[in-house]
Amino acid sequence: MTSSPIAGWRRTFLTPATPTAPARFPMFRALRHRNYRLYFLGQIISLSGSWLQTVAQGWLVFELTHSPFWLGFVGFLNFLPLTFFSLIGGSIADRLPKHRILLALQIPPMLLAFIFAGMIWSHTITAGWIGVLAFGFGLINAFDIPTRQAFAIELVGKEDLANALALNSATFNTARLLGPAVGGVIIATLGAGWCLFINGVSYVAAIWALVAMRLEKEPPRKSGPALLGNSIREILLYVRRTPRVYSLLMLVSIMTIFGWSFWILIPAFADQVLGGSAVELGKLMSAGGVGALGSALFVAAFNHRVSPRRLLMAGVLIFVAGVAVFAMSTNFYLSLAMMAVAGFGIILFYINANTTLQKRVPNHLRGRMMGVYAFSFGGLSPLGNLLIGLLAEKAGPPAAVITGAAVCALMAYVVFRLTPMPPMSKFFHDKRNGNFAPA
Repeated sequence: MTSSPIAGWRRTFLTPATPTAPARFPMFRALRHRNYRLYFLGQIISLSGSWLQTVAQGWLVFELTHSPFWLGFVGFLNFLPLTFFSLIGGSIADRLPKHRILLALQIPPMLLAFIFAGMIWSHTITAGWIGVLAFGFGLINAFDIPTRQAFAIELVGKEDLANALALNSATFNTARLLGPAVGGVIIATLGAGWCLFINGVSYVAAIWALVAMRLEKEPPRKSGPALLGNSIREILLYVRRTPRVYSLLMLVSIMTIFGWSFWILIPAFADQVLGGSAVELGKLMSAGGVGALGSALFVAAFNHRVSPRRLLMAGVLIFVAGVAVFAMSTNFYLSLAMMAVAGFGIILFYINANTTLQKRVPNHLRGRMMGVYAFSFGGLSPLGNLLIGLLAEKAGPPAAVITGAAVCALMAYVVFRLTPMPPMSKFFHDKRNGNFAPA
């Protein structure tokens, strides 16, 4: 009897992939793994809801206050918990099953989204309450991000880790491109409250994906420090005693403080440098998203052929070149192209930095390492935003961005000089044994 389409779907999505099965489409080879397919589908829906909330939140803050300061302050509150709690979140991820932690962490943000929607509909929402809710979401992220990053390798293994992280980034940036447009339509037709309500409902997809996974029984965990402080001290000692990890984390921190922070100055460039309006601002931001999405897909397709270390270096160089030309440009279309170049470079760097760290760290330290990475990547964002904002106020946006790019380039040069490249003979994938040169 001929199988039905539903039966075929069940075979595709509800049966485990053979770990050694060759990938028909290398760009999507992480999708060979059943648990990752479930995770991927859940994230597509959940992230789309999150971007609806991001758009609605910014619109509400400005509608209530008409203050750029409040826009920045709410963003500051959203990232602030990563500064103080990401290491604790990573330590907990190493102590408890990551799958259970992630499942538990879907409930609080879902409830916060529904509360947010209810306050909008009841006309009790204020900028202060939005700040409190933003801090709440950020606090949850401080525990969710390290756990989620460390969980990826349990879904696909080391072989497909870089591909899985690249697909995760592609999903995020696809939602980043579509979310603002859809969110704007929903706000205009139904109101901002529905964006928050839809986001709350979207967490159901993430919960379903996690519940539907079939995970192997975890091996006994390596005993570690009983006290939380000792647990955090252990990962900090590991970082300090491992030069390549330490130098890479330093580079991630510098790229966050002096590189990634340039995005907050895009409105100033659109208005003061390029003489544009909100329309041009939207195009510039979208161009950055297009570049980021292209980078994620590029890594997904080619990371198995080129060592992560060389992709790291290429990411820094592409980003620095893109932002430097962008800062000097007075032509809108050249600036648009350079935004795409900068978005491509920065995502190329971050994906491969994450991959390199996860492959180097011992299994029992992976959650804490992702906590350190979350601090370097997200926890330092408020500091970077403050510094580049002050510099732009004193010297102008172009000078601030060029200075930041120069610092990133100098730090990258130092790091790559201190950790020599593998020989050119190991640049490409060794087809005989499937190994890369050390990253």
